[in-house]
Amino acid sequence: MRKKYLIPLEVIGIFLALLWLAPFYLMIVNSLKTKREIFEDTLKPPSHLTFDNYIAAFKELDFLKTFGNSLLITGASVIIIIIFSAMAAYALSRTKSKVSTIIFFIFVAAMLIPFQSVMIPLVTIFGKFEMLNRGGLIFMYLGFGASLSIFLYHGALNSIPKSLDEAATIDGANKFQIFWHIIFPILKPITVTVAILNTIWIWNDYLLPSLVINQQGMETIPLKMFFFFGEYTKQWHLALAGLTIAIIPVIILYFFAQREIIKGVSEGAVK
Repeated sequence: MRKKYLIPLEVIGIFLALLWLAPFYLMIVNSLKTKREIFEDTLKPPSHLTFDNYIAAFKELDFLKTFGNSLLITGASVIIIIIFSAMAAYALSRTKSKVSTIIFFIFVAAMLIPFQSVMIPLVTIFGKFEMLNRGGLIFMYLGFGASLSIFLYHGALNSIPKSLDEAATIDGANKFQIFWHIIFPILKPITVTVAILNTIWIWNDYLLPSLVINQQGMETIPLKMFFFFGEYTKQWHLALAGLTIAIIPVIILYFFAQREIIKGVSEGAVK
């Protein structure tokens, strides 16, 4: 009897899975077509496989250089977000006072502020300090990524008993030693989750880099992808091939870390 009740759930699950995979199918299938075939029928498989689009997109994107820019900005931003967010969450979780509670809720409330409401004054202020460059962009990502990261770390830290800190203090360890050698290794699952969530966001972000990076040769992959869409022509065949190449690193990272992500999200939930 129980299997009969599970059949509708399985059907719904399969439907949702196909729905989720549909954009990937459209992207990969159409990246193997000519421009003419795409406009004839987007759902139909290509008449013959061709990888010319990938070769052309690789050259047009100046992929190695653009990939290096994206990797530098994403990697540096994620590392800084992890370091500062973990330390901030540790301080807030171990300091039981009204001030720490208020600060924590300010970070939580900051997640609700839309970026569009602060982007103009933000760019203006950073422009005055001549920080409209990659360094300034990384600093901005720290500000926008810290709220969610602190929220996740704070939830995980609440499940770690304070007796560990007290035992380490008795053994002569200071606060930094306690955090980096005892607490932070325990936070590995939530650290992986924070890293993946921020990597996906920063790697695919277009709006913030478009406002900050104005130097030729410093573009990230999403910025460079914009050149496939001109005023009169749209090179969908090259754009889709470029997108396929661009998402491969994130997908590989996700598949290797998916177990830690699931574990981290459950540990980072409010308890």
